[in-house]
Amino acid sequence: MRRIKRAALPKVAQSYLSKRQLAANGKHKSGDLNIERDWKSARQTKPLKAVVTTLQTMMGPRQRCMYCLDSHGADIEHFRPKAVYPKRMYEWPNLLLCCTECGRFKGNKFPMSGKQALLIDPTREDPWKHLDFDPVTGNISARFDLQLNDWSAKGAATVDVLKLDRREALSAGYLKTLRHLADIVERALLNGAIAAPALMTELKSADDHGLLDWCLSDRGQAIRPFNDLQYQHPAVWRQCRKTI
Repeated sequence: MRRIKRAALPKVAQSYLSKRQLAANGKHKSGDLNIERDWKSARQTKPLKAVVTTLQTMMGPRQRCMYCLDSHGADIEHFRPKAVYPKRMYEWPNLLLCCTECGRFKGNKFPMSGKQALLIDPTREDPWKHLDFDPVTGNISARFDLQLNDWSAKGAATVDVLKLDRREALSAGYLKTLRHLADIVERALLNGAIAAPALMTELKSADDHGLLDWCLSDRGQAIRPFNDLQYQHPAVWRQCRKTI
């Protein structure tokens, strides 16, 4: 996962979503809302296709799933499931791009702790504040919060719902990206003089799984060659961290 900046929708698409939500709210109040039929009808329209295009643009040319960053984002995902939260089914901030596998695992699951959502929304928060990465297995796990002296509740719930620690293909993808990032740093170290902007451009281009934030964190700096970069070129390390 990585933090994703939410783009603005085209005005026509935003206006359409607002009108559909208003109509859906009225149907829901009167007990006439068929959620799946209503969504299927809207999904075939040009404004909803513009929504998909905007979500895909947010994910760059590879158009990856916003949850796993490993598979192609196949369709619109409701962060708060529309079956449970029909009053959010057409709200732009509630719509994400999701792959088939993540969508199947998530379904209508939406764990809560009181009024707080426990699932990570990558368009609203930095996932690595709640998640950790195992550079040996490639698995994603909950991050241990030293202040709370416990595992992140959001991280644990997200890993459990999306099975981020039990998907072999996903782990293999993360490990492949880690190797690519490590190779880039190793080549830079061999060259001697390192220009931080050029290094970051190359690293970001190779970061298919949003691992760069982890690699340049206090957790990533514990493994080679990222710790070598920190100790041999501390100024470059600091510049790279500032650009994350």
